[in-house]
Amino acid sequence: MRREHHARLPRMCFAPARKPPGSLPSLLAAVLIAGVLVALAAVPAEAGGDAFRKETTRAVRAHEKARAQVDRLRAGDARTTEVRSAERRRKAIRAGLWDALWSVARDAGDPVAVDPSGRAGRCPAARTRSRTPEDRDGDWTAPTRRYRLSAGYAARGSRWAHRHTGQDFAVPTGTPVYAVGPGTVRATTCGDGFGNQVIVRHPDGYFTQYAHLSRIDVRKGGRVAAGQRLGLSGATGNVTGPHLHFEVRITPYMGSAVSPLPWLRRKSVDIGG
Repeated sequence: MRREHHARLPRMCFAPARKPPGSLPSLLAAVLIAGVLVALAAVPAEAGGDAFRKETTRAVRAHEKARAQVDRLRAGDARTTEVRSAERRRKAIRAGLWDALWSVARDAGDPVAVDPSGRAGRCPAARTRSRTPEDRDGDWTAPTRRYRLSAGYAARGSRWAHRHTGQDFAVPTGTPVYAVGPGTVRATTCGDGFGNQVIVRHPDGYFTQYAHLSRIDVRKGGRVAAGQRLGLSGATGNVTGPHLHFEVRITPYMGSAVSPLPWLRRKSVDIGG
């Protein structure tokens, strides 16, 4: 599970010979990426450690900056070699972040790392699979309906040890929860602060998390379409009331979250906020 990203870090980070001659911006970017990865590897991977959290935050920001650069190059009809080089740099950052967070998640007993199918924890399994929506044409969508936005990304408060890592949708228990886009179910777990949760991997490599569910209607490894029901909202795990916790991550693991509303807007989904 650790090597799903299929990364070759040394080649991605330290191969200036493969870059176009005189490509100073590319060389500088490679040096910066190498610095991020070296710092991430050097910090003791202690779950909750301030130094480790600082470095993972730095890696997340570096990844998003690299992703934005790839998008700009593609939008500007840049040369294929430039786009590929930028994409390799982005993947190198993600690979380093992935390995670091996987190690912490495994050691901490995070069910996403040690029991992604939920079988060992005897999580509620789907008796029947949810149906693919017939009226969907592949468009991305909001994760639920008739909601009120409550706690937002990076919010502070006594309910969280650090900042809030997702966007909460206040809905009654039993409200359908949908996949925001097409993808593959990476995990269906229970037993930690997120309660019953589903994690979906999308074609662009990002992951979305749907937590505190009262029921799960999909299974690990299953393919889902945009708008397909994943389960029902609830109040499982560490909560003060029923709601959907929605998160967007660079990896399947805690510590790689990005702001979900701008991410959805890039998919032409505007849910307010």
